[in-house]
Amino acid sequence: MLKQQLPALIRKEFLLEFRQRSTLAGIAVYIIATVFISALSFKQKIHPIVWNALFWVIFTFITVNVSGKSFVQETKGKALYNYLYYGAREFILGKIVYNMILMAVLSLFTFFFYGWFVGNIVQDMGLFMLVLLFSSTAFSGVLSLMSAIASKSGNNMSLMAILSFPVLMPLLLVSIKVSKNAIDGLAWSVSYNYLLILVMLNFVVITLATLLFNYLWRE
Repeated sequence: MLKQQLPALIRKEFLLEFRQRSTLAGIAVYIIATVFISALSFKQKIHPIVWNALFWVIFTFITVNVSGKSFVQETKGKALYNYLYYGAREFILGKIVYNMILMAVLSLFTFFFYGWFVGNIVQDMGLFMLVLLFSSTAFSGVLSLMSAIASKSGNNMSLMAILSFPVLMPLLLVSIKVSKNAIDGLAWSVSYNYLLILVMLNFVVITLATLLFNYLWRE
């Protein structure tokens, strides 16, 4: 059942997203405008610590705006249809995988324009891309689950932000640490433990989502 429904759910999410092209266009404009304004504010060469901090601030806001709206459009009619047609595990996994793919693409998009306008000072590009990929998927998983919880309180975005903040902070601290190592060009051995933490966080998020969402599904 999972093998049959999961690809269909992911495909459905992409079809619904691309039907609303104004949403994707708005996200693209938001990314470019934010990065461009940052570039105008820092006309001279940016210190690596500032460069790193600014990038993750932009990344966090984009992730919250994109992944946080997972269940905003789920009306009561759609929720009833999904409950009758899909299983709880398949449905939440479809949402999470879709958000992970979308956020991974948008994070690369953000980094491209950030490096273009602000400047690219990353010395180890492979390590930076790896931490960016793991971080975007972990962020998306956490925010998808929190969005599902918030949807039960009338799609309260403030509640989602409050619930997400304690979970995202350790993830964000690890991401900042590893990305700083990539900017400085340090050996991969220095970042192995942090990369392992990011990988494990992805597995933990997916596992908790499949276990906890079943209780929300019954509501």
